[in-house]
Amino acid sequence: MPATILLIDDNAVQAATRQTILKRAGYFVIAVLNPERALEQFRNNEFPAPIDLIITDHIMPGMNGSEFVTEVRTFSPKVPVLVISGLADAEEAYTGLNINFRLKPLLPDNLLASVHRLVTGAAVQ
Repeated sequence: MPATILLIDDNAVQAATRQTILKRAGYFVIAVLNPERALEQFRNNEFPAPIDLIITDHIMPGMNGSEFVTEVRTFSPKVPVLVISGLADAEEAYTGLNINFRLKPLLPDNLLASVHRLVTGAAVQ
């Protein structure tokens, strides 16, 4: 069974693009445009498969990425998280949350390399 990735991005075009890249690479991708809804679904085990990796944007309306990850860590402290943001200083908001941070634009090959390392448990630089 392929790894299941929860992809959260309020930008539907970016979410669809990343979802396509990841699906073509063989991953099962659940894209959610609203972080609050994704959090509710994750907390209530409403997804069709266990989540192996979360990919989230940082700037989103209602709840930003660091708020989302802070909440996730209260009930799922070990799930790998990849944060993708256009703001270099956004990484500071994730101190102590055990995440991997990548800057936009993230080329497809770099996205896939990061995802592969995270779902296989390899050390991420």
